[in-house]
Amino acid sequence: MDWTDIAAIVFFCTTVNHLGLISAMESAIKRRLWIVDCPRCLTFWGVLAYGLAHLMTSMSGDGLSAALPSFLLRLLAISILCSYLAVWLELLEGTIDKLYDYVYRKIYPAADTADADAPGA
Repeated sequence: MDWTDIAAIVFFCTTVNHLGLISAMESAIKRRLWIVDCPRCLTFWGVLAYGLAHLMTSMSGDGLSAALPSFLLRLLAISILCSYLAVWLELLEGTIDKLYDYVYRKIYPAADTADADAPGA
């Protein structure tokens, strides 16, 4: 398993939820996607699926059955660790959003009031 792939999975799963893309998908299909809606759950299952797919493609036959128990324990530990890291990445993304809003209001203080004063608003 490549660590850059795992980091990309963690980033994707967290950011797709943070940006609201999952919520938009849920409203489009009018169904609640329970596991996909949670960045921690999506990260856990995404890393687990990636690890299992990597295991199945890299090993076959007797080597697979011999390596499976220890690999599965490591894979579960990595998946849980990545899920925990997703919590902190989500917090970091929220902090960056707040900082962006603060800086934007400092640079463009009249942008919000100009829209409200426009005719037809």
